[in-house]
Amino acid sequence: MAAAEIETLIRAGIPDAEVEITDLAGDGDHYAARVTSESFRGLPLRKQHQAVYAALGGRMGGVLHALQLKTGTPE
Repeated sequence: MAAAEIETLIRAGIPDAEVEITDLAGDGDHYAARVTSESFRGLPLRKQHQAVYAALGGRMGGVLHALQLKTGTPE
């Protein structure tokens, strides 16, 4: 799965998100994502991550092998 596709899916599911994707291994299979969104304000980290996974539409563990995830709200 391409980094651009991951970013597009997250932005579609969380429209106000700022998204940074990094290919950790250079293999197109292991990524890190930093997702910042006002919609995360007041949500526990677990709920923030669940929102990102929902935006990815079940691709985690399948087409998208590994995603290191950092979420938060704008400062």
